[in-house]
Amino acid sequence: MDRRIVLGLAILLATGSVSAQTFPTPEYWRGMAQRPRTAAQAAPPEGLRDSIVAGKLRLSLADVVRLTLANNTEVRINQLDYQDSRFAIDRAYQPFDPIFTAGFTTRRSSTPTTETTPGVATQMSLNQSTTASFAQQFFTGTRYTIDFRGGRNTTNSQVSRLNPALSSSVDFNITQPLLRNRGITPNKAPLIIARRNFEQSRNTFHAQVQDTLQQAINRYWDVVQARDNLIVLRKSLELAEATYALDKRKLELGALPPLDIYRSESQVANRRVQVIQAEYQLKQQEDELRRVIGADLDFNIRALDLELVETAEPKGELLTMDSQQAVEEALKQRPELEALRLRLQNDDTSIRVAHNGLQPDLSLAAFYSSSGLGGELGSALEQLSGFDFPTYGFSLQLRLPIKNRVAAAELGSAMVSQQRSLYTLRQREQAVTLEARNAVHQLEQAKLSMAAARIAVDVARKNLQAEERKYELGAQTIFFVLDAQTQLSQAEQELLRAQISYQRAVTAVNRATGALLERNNVQINDAIK
Repeated sequence: MDRRIVLGLAILLATGSVSAQTFPTPEYWRGMAQRPRTAAQAAPPEGLRDSIVAGKLRLSLADVVRLTLANNTEVRINQLDYQDSRFAIDRAYQPFDPIFTAGFTTRRSSTPTTETTPGVATQMSLNQSTTASFAQQFFTGTRYTIDFRGGRNTTNSQVSRLNPALSSSVDFNITQPLLRNRGITPNKAPLIIARRNFEQSRNTFHAQVQDTLQQAINRYWDVVQARDNLIVLRKSLELAEATYALDKRKLELGALPPLDIYRSESQVANRRVQVIQAEYQLKQQEDELRRVIGADLDFNIRALDLELVETAEPKGELLTMDSQQAVEEALKQRPELEALRLRLQNDDTSIRVAHNGLQPDLSLAAFYSSSGLGGELGSALEQLSGFDFPTYGFSLQLRLPIKNRVAAAELGSAMVSQQRSLYTLRQREQAVTLEARNAVHQLEQAKLSMAAARIAVDVARKNLQAEERKYELGAQTIFFVLDAQTQLSQAEQELLRAQISYQRAVTAVNRATGALLERNNVQINDAIK
């Protein structure tokens, strides 16, 4: 499969970074047109087989980022919208594309005569003409044309001075608007707007990729949480089973009343139900992760078990971020805000174009032509190139609408659009500010929760040891042991939730500040030519 299809993102495994190439070539699109139309064959997943180790799909967080960029369906759909906006730039160049036209006409005629002047009863003639024209418009509004005409006329008339008669002419015309449509801005405005629209689309795509990556990373931590939660519940079940086995032994020896065995037995049953529920929850979370990275598109890979190498316990120094710093980075780096700023620039351009539409239409045109006539081609062309028979002049044309309601309405709409964009930008800035502050608060809460949860786990573990010791000495009933086991399991689950919350909070802070792609070594490279 052509690597350029992968979201325009080239995966640089050697450097551990991910980048997006520029747009596919025409050969790529021709190849795409010949591809199968079925969804299953359109885009087979890439890079998954490289992650298969010992019959399992072994994934790190970096692997999930890489595979999401390569295979996620939503990312590819968003990329197609982004690529489509690129072609609007080419369409905006259309008024400035040079145009060459050419034509050839031949006509033979026979005409009866009633006069003696031609010297023949039936006058016959053959007229052949060739035309060529070249036209070009510049960004300043200036337009010029060059027209060439050549003809050959053959007749049986006895009075024709030249037979055959060869004629040629060349015309130079140039037109320059003096008021309306004068200058670069009104003429180049569609191209300027198209370029900015492309940049808006790029920033929108940038934000969409960040959203998808945040979702993929969170899905990864969902699986880690479900996996570790299952480990905690299985350990709790093992403790309950060990207690139940001890109680059965005591019951056999007569050291335990018969009715007391049901408490430990019911705990085993309840915890076994929790384990079963956790197992199926893990399967569901794994299926979600498979969908995000495209592993569900290949039947053989879909059937593999997942092995995630990351742990919930944070590694290294915990992230620290000041809320004010987060807000400043978010307002500076968020691609959504940059897209809205580009929209404001387009509104300014539209207002300038609308003002231009209110001006009178005054244009200056100048022309110069030369012609030649001879019995031989060389003679006609020599007269033409020597400008022996010139014609030249100029004209002024004024078009002044008494009332231009359309142009006035265009100006009003452009100004309303500008105000709407200003309020939209302000609204989005408020939302981004709140999102950044909330992400920092979530981070700090997760850090404090982890510290408290670690203490709770340590206390719960010591409490269980104490209750077991009391139970062995006969100073306490089995109820307190089972309750201590439950408290330990709950404390470990709470610590796991706090650790996963911290991992999610780190992702949320990076997303809120617009740094998620950079933190995961992802670059989206493109260029407008």
